[in-house]
Amino acid sequence: MKRVLLLLPTTSYRNQDFLDAAKNLGADIITAADYCHQLAPLWGMSPIQAVPFDQPEVAVKQVLAALGSPPDAVLAVDDSGLELAALLRVQLHLPGNLPAAMRVTRDKLAFRRLLQDAGLNCPDFYHLDNISRSPTLQAPLQFPVVVKARQLSASRGVIRADTPQAFKQAVQSVQRIQRKADRDAAQLGLVVESFIPGREYALEGLLVEGRLRVLALFDKPDPLDGPYFEETLYITPSRLPQDRQDEISQTVQRACALAGLMSGPIHAEMRLNEQGVWLLEIAARSIGGLCGRMLRHALGMSLEELILRHALNLPLPQTFSGRAPSRRRTAHRRYRRHPDHRPARPGHSAAAGRRKLPGFYLRSRNIRRHS
Repeated sequence: MKRVLLLLPTTSYRNQDFLDAAKNLGADIITAADYCHQLAPLWGMSPIQAVPFDQPEVAVKQVLAALGSPPDAVLAVDDSGLELAALLRVQLHLPGNLPAAMRVTRDKLAFRRLLQDAGLNCPDFYHLDNISRSPTLQAPLQFPVVVKARQLSASRGVIRADTPQAFKQAVQSVQRIQRKADRDAAQLGLVVESFIPGREYALEGLLVEGRLRVLALFDKPDPLDGPYFEETLYITPSRLPQDRQDEISQTVQRACALAGLMSGPIHAEMRLNEQGVWLLEIAARSIGGLCGRMLRHALGMSLEELILRHALNLPLPQTFSGRAPSRRRTAHRRYRRHPDHRPARPGHSAAAGRRKLPGFYLRSRNIRRHS
């Protein structure tokens, strides 16, 4: 029986989908989580359930000490566990992406430098440290610009600024968000870059021996011009002409190779305009939230099962062509609340009856209390 170690962040929406996929494959499942190291013992949890994902060098020793027989694969469900998973694979002599590739794709500053050095489309940018108390925009950048936290995902800590006053406010807001979310915030600083005009798209793929297999290309029909960049409507298959779709996939393939990504799931976000493809980010994990569920009919299995099959070296479907599937269009809307918004109805859930509508697969709403 194949054994898989899953790194499951306590805040992820996707943990159950990966657990279900592993059970469907008959795999023996080992789980590691990032519960509070002080509370976990009081709750009767083992040490492997209180692993500091954000301290991978420390966490790798803790996980290795808790493992019995080694697993056949190590898989991080979300961004927070990617570097730890890579370090564990190195220690266990398992195939997969190396830690250096995880670091360069998780760090928005390192990724921008990678694109710039390779001659790919890249906006003007600079690193803003945390020393300046009254930041001003540096040349050659001109407004509008976007201020970004370095290692956060799901559009957290990404704010557009069109004026000097808005820039100062954006810097303060992003610094505050990063301090709450990242223990290394004081050393990281921020990224400031020129705003990229154009429509936004997302690519879901799987790297097999370095070759990108496109699973889906998503259109984002809502204009995403800021100042905040909330999660939005995702529609697939894309309505882009095939030559533009190929341009996107080729750009993602090249960036993956430059970063050293060779294996496993890929989620890429980009903007497209008359100058070509502008990559916003590439993450070595699958699409966030519950969006992956809408790919089941195109893949013939859940996205999570496909990822696990690849990680465990099990047979994959023979339908991959390197292009996004041309099937009926499906849509998924992802919401993220405004940073200053407070939900009016904590714990509200969608009516179950809506799930019974023809062609309506799932509608769910997740609002955490006191968030």
